[in-house]
Amino acid sequence: MTKNVDVTAMFKDVMGAFPVDTTAMEGAFKSTASLNEKLSGVALNAAGKSADISSKWTKDTLAKLGEFSKAKQEPGDYAKAMSDFASASAEVAAEHMAAFAEIAKKAQMDTVELMMAAGKDLQEDTTAAVKKASENVQNAGAKATVK
Repeated sequence: MTKNVDVTAMFKDVMGAFPVDTTAMEGAFKSTASLNEKLSGVALNAAGKSADISSKWTKDTLAKLGEFSKAKQEPGDYAKAMSDFASASAEVAAEHMAAFAEIAKKAQMDTVELMMAAGKDLQEDTTAAVKKASENVQNAGAKATVK
């Protein structure tokens, strides 16, 4: 009467005709891990330099506060000390903000460079994978028509 179709055997035959190559997935994983390592390096380098600038800025400010907090002979000397401290602080702030901007600019440029290289590598890998898959499909189709 009716014959039951063995779906498991059918899928086995189909999967056997189209073998899966896991090297592409392994390559993608390795590429992603390498990119993440490089991006982490950029971020950690920028964070280290930022910490150095922050530390120097703090030390400079504390040194200036030491001068500012000394007792003065005349009341007008306090106003002058305050003015000197404010003007020196503004000048130092501008210098340090420029240094932070340079760090951010370098990190941004390094990141863009890494992403461009990763995009190029991805494009090459994708082209190779599509070419290989196309060849596999053609070979499997040729085998299927021969049977």
